[in-house]
Amino acid sequence: MTDRDDLRFESGGAECAAWHYRGREGAPVVVMAHGLGGVRSMRLAAYAERFVAAGYSCLVFDYRHFGDSGGEPRQLLDIGEQLDDWAAAIGFARTLGSGRVVLWGTSFGGGHVIIAAARDGDITAVVSQCPFTDGPASSWATRPSTAVRVTARAAADRLSSLLGREPVMIALAGPPGSTALMSAPDAMPGYLALVPEGAPFRNEVFARVGLHIPIHRPGAYASKVTCPIMFSVCASDTVAPAKATIRHAKRAPRGEVVVYPDGHFGIYVGEPFERVVGDQVEFLQRVAPARA
Repeated sequence: MTDRDDLRFESGGAECAAWHYRGREGAPVVVMAHGLGGVRSMRLAAYAERFVAAGYSCLVFDYRHFGDSGGEPRQLLDIGEQLDDWAAAIGFARTLGSGRVVLWGTSFGGGHVIIAAARDGDITAVVSQCPFTDGPASSWATRPSTAVRVTARAAADRLSSLLGREPVMIALAGPPGSTALMSAPDAMPGYLALVPEGAPFRNEVFARVGLHIPIHRPGAYASKVTCPIMFSVCASDTVAPAKATIRHAKRAPRGEVVVYPDGHFGIYVGEPFERVVGDQVEFLQRVAPARA
């Protein structure tokens, strides 16, 4: 396994835990984080090790309230806070190497990197993997009955917080027909398969985020990303519909779209992973070479 250091950086009054992989001197730092409720131990090391083998440094972090990072209460998924964590991680990464920073995000994090790059304006390159780009499109892909139950639970959690009561939780991934944020047939087996055996992981978050996901549209920021950005899109994506993602990606001035014949959770392992990460390394070597 590639050597790595455990580091922490400050964000919003809490500390985010990060792995730092050292690449070649002068190489860009690839800042990496996971998707909806995910933590870095869910296969992100596999990607980081490939990037390091190609010469890149990597900074792989957990969001506040999740994984090894600080932040109370636990399992609070706040979109604005996570975007602030990305901004803090970018600033920290610039102190670790050449100053060149690449963003890599997957799923919900794949949407975050679009917004983060647009806001920062000085990112070297972006890789957005199976990105969540369009809340309305993802909502249309959900069973209406499930959407109603998720919204009801989210509203109950919001009311509970206003009244100072205990939070109402919701599953991140569940079986079809269940009240979960992801309930497509491949969601629960695909998502939970990424959790290492014996690793502490909670398949739940505060339900209030269910009020924000349906109206969240990171893809709207694609036209403002001026650096090269690669969209690794899954053709049979049940969480982030490919059609909406491709529509947004086409508006990125220097966007590149690669479509894979896989589902949302299929590209993290096996042959699909090998194909995707190989393409991502090739993209980075072309637009953000690791050499000084």
